[in-house]
Parts: sequence; C-alpha cells; structure tokens
Amino acid sequence: QVQLVESGGGLVQAGGSLRLSCAASGRTFSRYFMGWFRQAPGKEREFVAFINWSGGSTYYADSVKGRFTISRDNAKNTVYLQMNSLTPEDTAVYYCAGGSGIAVRTRIDEYDNWGTGTQVTVSS
Repeated sequence: QVQLVESGGGLVQAGGSLRLSCAASGRTFSRYFMGWFRQAPGKEREFVAFINWSGGSTYYADSVKGRFTISRDNAKNTVYLQMNSLTPEDTAVYYCAGGSGIAVRTRIDEYDNWGTGTQVTVSS
C-alpha cells in the first residue's frame, strides 16, 4: 500500500506554468506505475498522464500532449507533473494515483491508490 500526497497547485494566469508534486510513502513506490488525473467542476474525473515504474515510458491525454510532462524520482518517492501553457480549460482538482503492472494505464479503475488532490485554477 502506498499513501500519496499532492502539492503544488494554485492560481495561475493563462499561459503560465505550474509543477505538481506527488509524494509517496511506502517502500514499494518504485514498483508502481503512476498517473495524474483531473476533475473539473461538474465533470467526470479524466486521465491526464501516465509513467511506468522506471520512468522510461510515458503517455498523455491528447488534451495535454506537448504541454504537460510527467516524471518521477524514485530515490525521492515523488512523481511530478510539469504543466506549461496553461489554459482556463485546465482548471480542475488534480489527483495522483498509483498501481502495479506493466502496460499503460488510463482508466480510473486500474489504479489502486489515490491522493486527495490539489486545486489548479487558471485565470483568463
């Protein structure tokens, strides 16, 4: 079991950048694939980005491809989401999540552990 805590959210103007962090506790973090999801008001939670256990494989939702970068530092038990060129449509609560396996995971039910989320608000 891994406990996840997100940080780094906040208010930013359109075109700006933020970096989210997700700190994990537990000795098995390096075995987990990790993902970022987001949920905007009145909308369903959606997949944003995936990274495998080693960091060698990543995958992005089309809506963030080329603007967001997911990375991880297993020595620090932390996964990051660098968000650039933000737009008001990126406003949401962002969640990190983890699970065990090999293949790319984009569905909510494929993740076993979830953080409580961090708010990102992009003003126009």
